[in-house]
Amino acid sequence: MNTGNIGKVAVITGASKGIGHAAALLFAGNGYKIVVNYCKSHEKALELHSTLTQKGFEAIMYQADVSERAQVENMIHQCLCCFGRIDVLVNNAGIAQQKLFQDISECDWDNMLNVNVKGMFNCCQAVIPHMIKEKRGKIINISSIWGMIGASCEVHYSTAKAAVIGFTKALAKELGPSNINVNCIAPGVIDTDMLCSLYEDEKAYLKDMTPLSRLGKAIDVASLCLFLASEQADFITGQVISPNGGFVI
Repeated sequence: MNTGNIGKVAVITGASKGIGHAAALLFAGNGYKIVVNYCKSHEKALELHSTLTQKGFEAIMYQADVSERAQVENMIHQCLCCFGRIDVLVNNAGIAQQKLFQDISECDWDNMLNVNVKGMFNCCQAVIPHMIKEKRGKIINISSIWGMIGASCEVHYSTAKAAVIGFTKALAKELGPSNINVNCIAPGVIDTDMLCSLYEDEKAYLKDMTPLSRLGKAIDVASLCLFLASEQADFITGQVISPNGGFVI
């Protein structure tokens, strides 16, 4: 455990599974108190919360749809009531969908941007006043390589994840004078539930296209989150870092 992190608080959205789940376990193991945010996966969030508390870590779980402003504000209020501070925000909550562009409905489009972009906007606006007051804070936004290079049959997803990158770069410039770091992680192909719609041969193709000859793991991204939240990353802001095994160079 990194004893320098004891007492610090990390809010991790979409923490019930995948990258968020791995990040919650890793941050807790390194001394952070954790807010386990989830929207629909109550059982998985409850299981994670039980695992954390049984190990002696401090954590609360909070159900909130990040695209709903009032729910986000209530979550942050609850965090401050329980822990009194917020040091790190990991904007990990997100959705994905594969569809031909002409088949994307207006509802599909709105939902994709509401969760992946508006959710990040809501969470940042809710925590930033507290970070500015303390003159410190780390915000880590999860994008995707498809936000960097685009993906066929994922125009709405690629658009949303590209917006995360632009948002990060602009906000980093605005919050730098307040000693708040804002960075973006753009993962490559990570073996999480988001790949459940792919056939095994499709996964094998993606693996073959990756120079390191494997799919990424949730812990690969979580470890980068932990580094960007640390003092070792105090001079890093406005950056897009892509753990992708060489898939995009």
